[in-house]
Amino acid sequence: MTPFTHKIITKSITAINTGDQRDMMISSHLMTHEGHALFVDCGTNHCVPRLLEVLHEKGFSPKHVDYVILTHIHLDHAGGAGTLMQALPHAKLLVHPRGQRHMIDPSKLFAGATAVYGEAFMLENYGELLPIDADRIITPADDEVLDWHGRPLRFLHTEGHAKHHFCIWDAQSKHMFTGDTFGLSYREFDTAHGAFIFPTTTPVHFDPQAMHASIDRLLTYQPEGMLLTHFSQVRNVSRHAERLHQQIDDFVAMAQANPSQDALAEKLMTYLIAQLREHGVTLPDAQCKAVLQIDVDINAQGLLFWLEHVYRKQA
Repeated sequence: MTPFTHKIITKSITAINTGDQRDMMISSHLMTHEGHALFVDCGTNHCVPRLLEVLHEKGFSPKHVDYVILTHIHLDHAGGAGTLMQALPHAKLLVHPRGQRHMIDPSKLFAGATAVYGEAFMLENYGELLPIDADRIITPADDEVLDWHGRPLRFLHTEGHAKHHFCIWDAQSKHMFTGDTFGLSYREFDTAHGAFIFPTTTPVHFDPQAMHASIDRLLTYQPEGMLLTHFSQVRNVSRHAERLHQQIDDFVAMAQANPSQDALAEKLMTYLIAQLREHGVTLPDAQCKAVLQIDVDINAQGLLFWLEHVYRKQA
């Protein structure tokens, strides 16, 4: 698929290809309604110029933006929130209650990631994380509904990927903004069979039982489509949910059988490429691995963290 800057999903929802890390890896979604606008997830600081560019192309200015909504506070979803909020004079930030303190003071969030990746990497890939004033932050409770100029948006706390995660149900479009709860689906892997999907088991909050429950909860709304941050719209929701449930169980079984980072990552990669071939993907192995490698490595880390710190303590 040819990369795009932005793509209309529905009359009021536009997917923005932020272009960060690579094309069609991180999306933000711009919603417009009754002369107002909001963003769902914003990516990193590097993504902000494109978000503002698309906002302008759609005929809106920063003063028309009411909200920036973060599905969760992982930096590929929320790293640019402080910078974006500085550009939006009237906007409020909506974030899970567990994520609020990290938006007010992102120093611990940055320090934690820096301890893993190093300061040079963090500054190059994410930039400085800017704080957001507490009085500009709203923390919706589970099942709380925001009345956005007559358009209800329902917030569903969905653990499994992260404890600070929620999804947003837009009844008008019958679409669910899922962040990472409903997995990852990269457009390079689309075939005549549709989209390919797989779960994301990022450390340190991965919980397979909670992830299963969250996926089932999303399906109770009978959405026509899911809007993933990685990457945008997938349909045939029930089929994807069935695949995700099976993959979660398979990932857990592989972690239990391969208790080392390298061995598990190799097993996950082999498994996913085999599924891609069954799905009809004809890209060379090297290209598939290039798309999958970061997620495979992070998934292995999250699975092993869960195995060591949760599963074995419960056993």
